[in-house]
Amino acid sequence: MYRTHTCGELRLADQEKNVTLCGWIQRSRDLGGMTFIDLRDRYGVTQLVFNMDTDALLCNEARRLGREFVITAEGRVTERSNKNPKMPTGDIEILVSRLNILNTSLTPPFTIEDESDGGDELRMKYRYLDLRRNPLKNNLLLRHQMAYETRSYLNSQRFIEVETPVLIKSTPEGARDFVVPSRVNPGQFYALPQSPQTFKQLLMVAGYDRYMQIVKCFRDEDLRADRQPEFTQIDCEMSFVHQEDILAMFEGLVRHLFQSIKGIAFNEPFPRLTYAEVLEKYGNDKPDLRFGMEFVEMTGKAKGRGFSVLDSAAYIGAIVAPGCSEYSRKQLDELTEFVKKPQVGAKGLIYIRLGTDGTVKSSMDKFYTAEDMLEMAATAGAVPGDLILILAGDRIPTQKALSELRLEMGNRLGLRSKGVFRPLWVVDFPLLEWDGATDRFYAMHHPFTSPKAADIGYLDTDPARIRANAYDCVINGVEVGGGSIRIHEEQLQKKMFKTLGFTDEEAERQFGFLMSAFRYGAPPHGGIAFGFDRLVSLFAGEDSIRDVIAFPKNNAARDVMADCPSEIADEQLKELSIRVQKS
Repeated sequence: MYRTHTCGELRLADQEKNVTLCGWIQRSRDLGGMTFIDLRDRYGVTQLVFNMDTDALLCNEARRLGREFVITAEGRVTERSNKNPKMPTGDIEILVSRLNILNTSLTPPFTIEDESDGGDELRMKYRYLDLRRNPLKNNLLLRHQMAYETRSYLNSQRFIEVETPVLIKSTPEGARDFVVPSRVNPGQFYALPQSPQTFKQLLMVAGYDRYMQIVKCFRDEDLRADRQPEFTQIDCEMSFVHQEDILAMFEGLVRHLFQSIKGIAFNEPFPRLTYAEVLEKYGNDKPDLRFGMEFVEMTGKAKGRGFSVLDSAAYIGAIVAPGCSEYSRKQLDELTEFVKKPQVGAKGLIYIRLGTDGTVKSSMDKFYTAEDMLEMAATAGAVPGDLILILAGDRIPTQKALSELRLEMGNRLGLRSKGVFRPLWVVDFPLLEWDGATDRFYAMHHPFTSPKAADIGYLDTDPARIRANAYDCVINGVEVGGGSIRIHEEQLQKKMFKTLGFTDEEAERQFGFLMSAFRYGAPPHGGIAFGFDRLVSLFAGEDSIRDVIAFPKNNAARDVMADCPSEIADEQLKELSIRVQKS
């Protein structure tokens, strides 16, 4: 071994030991007759000392070392005279007696410190340097620990990890597939899996009643902070279970991760809210429960005063911002501009301010008396000192806009602390979504999701009414996991395909292998998949999953470090029977 110890393990108890350390030079300081070097490896930082009086040659050699040089240093552990309580090794230093340069380094394009001066694109281009910084290193260590604890918990529950194929059949339902041409089958293509969905169901048919896999998945979709073209799932399936069994099992997994990783115990069961409830109270299906501000519907209460904005609205909703009655005109104008943003979509904002002195001020006070507005405030549960914010319009877009306004107010009031976690289950999703553009239903989750037994009859009469045996795990406004009880009977699966607009031939072509398996004794089964990257970023307090992935893509789905995707040689294209059409 090059080293006897790491740069993070030596303490005062190791005084007078002769040691050898290896690592990268974090920084160097020349102070007259002394030179100090901070040597860094994955485990920490240790200070090296070179003394001009005792070994001028060695000290001069140390002064020629640059940042990120790779060295070994031999020496004796001594107590530091000026201790650094911010470093675990801050009580000791190494009096170096021998130095060996293992490799030199160019000057890095950005400072490799916790707070770097490099922008996102620059740091992604030199990701191998960025990964030397503590924030990313700690995120990858956290990721490792969470993967370990996930496997530990699921192993204790008798799950087995089974690898599923990466080259699969394309099933273009949902996001776009990444496709892979086959050289030995010209003109034919594999797809990369968006999830191992059909394979884990086949494992249930095969009798492996508890499957898990920490697995790579691929979706060719537009990117955002919590999306990457390739991502990782904790993928699980169970046989002979009801929805309640799965919720209990995987609530247990989430509790285990919080307890083992962060030392956080949840004393109460996770709340369970229906899809209809969360839309009515929060305007979206992944609500942030770290704060209140539930929606209050004012549609019946606010109409009939001659204010056309409200009188013509199909839905009038309000939230109460506690203690915000002193918001200035400028702050209210900022909120108005916020709700008018295209991604929010409201036409304007109405407010009622309840002063602590009993006064009532509003942007609609020429249509409503103070008594009218106090009555509306009572309906909303507002008290003196509060600010009522009202949006009006068609129900679904107005609830969506009010949801964005609620989250904005949560941010402004500091109610969305990254150190607070509020998990819940959202259940009873609609089975299907109608798309007017294509004039057909689509599966809200996927076509193998089972309908509620009580709603199966609506497949023939009113598909939009059907509730799914589906569930999402949501934490702090982030959907971290989702799953369903699956259809396991061939005839019900055929009826589902028919409702989705598949012909028998199309269903057979895409899913014939699964339908065939159902004829050989498929057990009742269901499962869930957690977004592992999202879970890790939530635990790490990061806003983007890129910060917990070793080598992510940028917002244009490019790897700027390896410079891909890239063109391939004509010879390769010819082998694959592909011709590229230039746009």
